[in-house]
Amino acid sequence: MATLTFHGGARSVTGANYLIETKHSKILVDCGLIQGTRHAEKENYKKFPYDAASIDAVLVTHAHIDHTGRLPKLVKEGFRGKIFMTRPTRDFTEIMLQDSQGIVAEEAEREGREPLYSKEDVVGTTQFIEGVEYGKKIQVTEDVRCRFRDAGHILGSAIIELWLDREASSAKRETVKIVFSGDLGNPPVPLLRPTEYINEADYVVIETTYGDRLHEKREERKDLLEDAIEDACEKGGVLMVPAFALERTQELLYEINSLVENHQIHEVPVFIDSPLAIDATKIYRKYPEYYNKEATYLIESGDQVFQFPRLKFTYSTEESKAINDVPPPKIIIAGSGMSTGGRILHHERRYLPDPKSLLLIIGYQAAGTLGRRIFDGEKDVKIFEESIAVKCGVQAIGGYSAHADQEGLYKWVAHIKKGSRLKKIFAVQGEEGPALEFVQLVRDHLGVSAEAPMAGDRVEL
Repeated sequence: MATLTFHGGARSVTGANYLIETKHSKILVDCGLIQGTRHAEKENYKKFPYDAASIDAVLVTHAHIDHTGRLPKLVKEGFRGKIFMTRPTRDFTEIMLQDSQGIVAEEAEREGREPLYSKEDVVGTTQFIEGVEYGKKIQVTEDVRCRFRDAGHILGSAIIELWLDREASSAKRETVKIVFSGDLGNPPVPLLRPTEYINEADYVVIETTYGDRLHEKREERKDLLEDAIEDACEKGGVLMVPAFALERTQELLYEINSLVENHQIHEVPVFIDSPLAIDATKIYRKYPEYYNKEATYLIESGDQVFQFPRLKFTYSTEESKAINDVPPPKIIIAGSGMSTGGRILHHERRYLPDPKSLLLIIGYQAAGTLGRRIFDGEKDVKIFEESIAVKCGVQAIGGYSAHADQEGLYKWVAHIKKGSRLKKIFAVQGEEGPALEFVQLVRDHLGVSAEAPMAGDRVEL
């Protein structure tokens, strides 16, 4: 018998954490931080609902902190197995966990409690990581094999195929195949190869962040970005972009580089004000073999896709503060992507009250975050315990999301249904509304059993 238990990411976008148990093995898929609310912080501090020391291996879909952020806590509680992830994900995870540890330590100090994990826990975690290649089958344990496929979400992101040996009787052994989508990409995108399709599975665990909506097309999103830049520049304001350090920042650099080279926008100062994004961009430069054909061609022809006139990377605190001395118009791209921390908060405190400026939202904003409250239209928000009026423009471009929309998710899972004996689909990593709408879509149009599990639900495979 094999079982699957949903310990995170159930009717929630963040905190992905799934436990597979077979006769001989206990395998985790992802071990992410729960994000978005004060309640989430309390949940992160709770002891894992399983014995960390009993886990044989962790398979990580990608480096975003809602998929990796509790790995050091797992190690702190006794995990000593292997952690499998692609090579780019390994490099990203190291810098993401270092950054995360600094944030959780600051929060703990403010509130007078122990940090969720220490720098030593992060170092300990990286020692267990093993980088793998797309497409290669790996013997994880005696009765579990896996393969990583390109999810097209961020550099190195993966769909994970798992084969579980199950003894049906003393004389017969069966194999059950379960696929974890991780976060599926939103192709075509400027840098990455398209999401790979999977031909067959018995069970599918699929993300549904945008299970209830459609994005703009790629051509539309670039036009909207151009319009937003021109709008802020013509008004003499500041374009603020809360951006995730992985993928969103690099995509924006790629797109702005194209707009500058083709003289579609005025040359204005562009600041990447995020040490994490700067470190991540260095890793992007390290793995050009993971790019799509268009990006590879540009790089081979000598184009510096992460460099253009008036672009400045501000790594130190002093460089960040000096941005204030540069008069508008200017563009500031800074973390965090949901305005939950990082340098973007200092810029928002300064420019949200400015009617000439524009806040451009290009990524998912989880419920309870500052970014979500601004997106939902709140006109007065708290930043550093200070009341800040929101008088600037607020615009969202959904097409820059790294997540597949409803149509992309449906096409991906429909392809699996077409070629296999698909028994059940589990909708995860989406808020309740999007997850349930996608479940209904699958039931109505694919005729496959589907559900949006609750946290703690356990199913037999």
